[in-house]
Amino acid sequence: MKPLFLKLILLTSVLLVSFTPNSQEFQGQAFYFSKSKMELGSWGARMSEAQKKQIQARLKNRLEKRYVLNFNKEKSIFLEEDKLDAISGATDSWGKNFTQGDQYKNIKENALVQSQEFYGKQFLVKDQLQVIKWKMGKESKQIGQYLCFKATALIPTKELTWFNFSWADLRSSSTKKTDSLAVKSAEPAIEMTAVEAWYTPKIPVSHGPGEYWGLPGLILEVSAGNTTLLCSKIVMNPQDKIEIEAPSKGKEITKNDYQATIKGKMIEMRNNRGRRRN
Repeated sequence: MKPLFLKLILLTSVLLVSFTPNSQEFQGQAFYFSKSKMELGSWGARMSEAQKKQIQARLKNRLEKRYVLNFNKEKSIFLEEDKLDAISGATDSWGKNFTQGDQYKNIKENALVQSQEFYGKQFLVKDQLQVIKWKMGKESKQIGQYLCFKATALIPTKELTWFNFSWADLRSSSTKKTDSLAVKSAEPAIEMTAVEAWYTPKIPVSHGPGEYWGLPGLILEVSAGNTTLLCSKIVMNPQDKIEIEAPSKGKEITKNDYQATIKGKMIEMRNNRGRRRN
């Protein structure tokens, strides 16, 4: 009886080992939608409500977007779902130049790889992950079937918007140059964005949408500036295996160099318009 009992124990151990999940095989999909508030500035006060609604309808494809985050224990890729312009039915070609491309994060290797298209030219942005110093809170709330906990952080604004462009950036750069001539010893102030995130320990991965990561659970909701990202659906271990691979096409460049490329191109376009008017 004793040899038979030992054989049964050995067989059970082998079966348990064979069914132990591999960390690389653990996968999930999180679907998010984002909403941004429309900022019209001082000239918005002179508009009628009808004019505001018309502009909001034209900008809907920039103010409301949908994404999917594919992830395993170590890697993730964040993709925007294709969306047509609400008015014309065409893709938003201008906005596409300044939106976030396919974003790959590898937490183990501390690596960010992001595919960006700018006026028909493909770039492959490679950099380290932005360090986020999260402050853990005690507040909790339910998002769907998941209990979530609050965390907050202050992140340099340029780290959240490095793929975007604003004419105000050029004006502020000119102002800084003028100020630096007057006060060379003064350190330029770093603009910070307050971020509020909600994560669930029930999915113990450090991933999140966009630039956000580094919490002890999947980030299901995040608010920063005038934009909120909220998870609407989660699929754990889908039947069809997901390929989580970094983008590979385009000219390799860092975040800082990519931002300098955008600014240089926009200055060139502005100067060319000025020459045509003269």
